Amino acid sequence: MRILGLDYGSGTVGVAISDPLGLTAQALETIVRHRENKLRQTLARIDEICREYQVEKVIVGLPLNMNDEPGERAQKAEEFGGLVHKRTGLPVVMWDERLTTVAADEILDEMDVRGRHNRKAVIDQIAAGIILQEWLDNCGRQSASETPDNCGGQRTTETDRG
Repeated sequence: MRILGLDYGSGTVGVAISDPLGLTAQALETIVRHRENKLRQTLARIDEICREYQVEKVIVGLPLNMNDEPGERAQKAEEFGGLVHKRTGLPVVMWDERLTTVAADEILDEMDVRGRHNRKAVIDQIAAGIILQEWLDNCGRQSASETPDNCGGQRTTETDRG
């Protein structure tokens, strides 16, 4: 069972994929778009990846504020999650992504990746990998009947507008 992880941003979407057993997340790619509201090609690429890897569920990072409240970016991420569900027909889970970009930045520091261009090319997919790995660690190995509603204390929202 493969799971896709997405880190939605204003100009990019970081993409990560789980291994077939759903144990580990690997950064896959960064989808770049020139305008935030131009999502047709982005959604088409996500759909293509889902078919290619036989994805069964999509995890989308939810950028909550540090006070646990959703802000404007969280609302846009939830709207994006709904569009992903509509395009792919797959269940979409919104997962708290606070500080994942900071963690991704630290990983790039440890890897001695220098230069804005080099870092920008991979930071979103690393953040997507962190989001997906956190979900896999907290929720991925449990069956649907065993998974708690809050999945280990994290805010999750199953998008199911079928």
